[in-house]
Amino acid sequence: MEDYRKVADAVAADMAAGRLRPGDRLPPQRAFARERGIANSTASRVYRELAERGLVVGEVGRGTFVRAARRPAGPALSGPALSEPADARVDLELGHPETPGQNELMAAGLERLLRPDVLGGALGPAAVTGTPAAREAAAALLAAPGWRPGPSGVLFAGNGRQAIAGAVAALVPPGGRLAVEAVTYPVIKGIAARLGVTLVPVEVDEHGLCPDALARAHRGAPLGAVYVQPTLHNPYGTTMPRERRAELAGVLERLGLHAIEDRVWAFLREDGPAPLAASAADRTVLVDSLSKRLAPGLSIGFVVPPAALAGRVAAALRSGAWAPAGFALEAASGWIADGTVESVTRAKRADAASRLRLAAERLPGAAVPSGPSYFCWWDLPPRWRAETFVAAAARRGIAVTPGAAFAAGTGSAPRAVRVGLASPPLRTLAAALGVLAEIAAGSPEDTPVD
Repeated sequence: MEDYRKVADAVAADMAAGRLRPGDRLPPQRAFARERGIANSTASRVYRELAERGLVVGEVGRGTFVRAARRPAGPALSGPALSEPADARVDLELGHPETPGQNELMAAGLERLLRPDVLGGALGPAAVTGTPAAREAAAALLAAPGWRPGPSGVLFAGNGRQAIAGAVAALVPPGGRLAVEAVTYPVIKGIAARLGVTLVPVEVDEHGLCPDALARAHRGAPLGAVYVQPTLHNPYGTTMPRERRAELAGVLERLGLHAIEDRVWAFLREDGPAPLAASAADRTVLVDSLSKRLAPGLSIGFVVPPAALAGRVAAALRSGAWAPAGFALEAASGWIADGTVESVTRAKRADAASRLRLAAERLPGAAVPSGPSYFCWWDLPPRWRAETFVAAAARRGIAVTPGAAFAAGTGSAPRAVRVGLASPPLRTLAAALGVLAEIAAGSPEDTPVD
């Protein structure tokens, strides 16, 4: 194991033992290096490793702080159990929605795989081009108002993250620049770091990414591509209107730039605008997956590149070892074809809408999306720093994500949190949201982190 990882492990052990507590500030990197007897460059790698593990967060001008402690998973909490302190944990960080009856539907769909001939094929290796049946099923699933991919153009990955990684690797060389929304899906930061790609944060407004700002960034130094979430942006929950999509498509064409369009959450918007790929077909690589529609444990990623890029994207998926598993591909194809995915999707739209109504009722000032969503963005009162609020929530047994986790640039971290709504039962969610509102109405001095 590399030395910097050993040092990171020692710091993580201090956190687990309570010697470093949520909200504690770590020393500046140079001071840390002197204390540990290591090089400044090693200290920098230690801090980066801790951040990638989700144990610390850096805030420009403030330093590096210990994140809220990760509590072991426990039984779902009811309202009274949210008193302080709490040993169990209400997860309002991750979003893995599950609706009643979906496992029974999926189990019935797997009966076909019990046939020896079908199972034999499913247990063999799978290609990134899938099978004819898989491509037909995927094309039907991904179709949206105003857009439908040709089955021959669909490629497959093991999951949505791998689909994104394959698209980035195909479009942006090591050392290249990838534009992203200034506040974006955190996984893209890790993907870029591992591929040696520099992220370039681009201004957003209430309608999404600003095309003029993208053009300015490209003029400053050429971009390899732009990663964007036009429909149900994570974490803001915004959906880019048709006019902005058309404007963005025009800028992509004028600059000769390609976009990676992430539609992983778009399934919740049945009547949303057509994908960016509809108006910028030659300039957009669309990515999607089944992880949110169905379940993360058996997922498939989808990539639909322009025909001119198909070979390059397929090669990136192969070289990254991001091809799908044969069993998952066969199971997913069956679930799409027999209507299971559509049935689960309808149920999740209704479930997301009911959970969002709770957030609108119980979180004053939260940016609640206009349609179904499993998360919302909450700007905190001025007296709260996001990490301090996260630590205070953790003491009440509730895990939320600080805005800094989504910031792509080096500017000030957002004084906000993302509240995930998917995981707990509705009664538990309602109680947890009430506790968050209670914490926000108080002050950090009222809720010490120790």
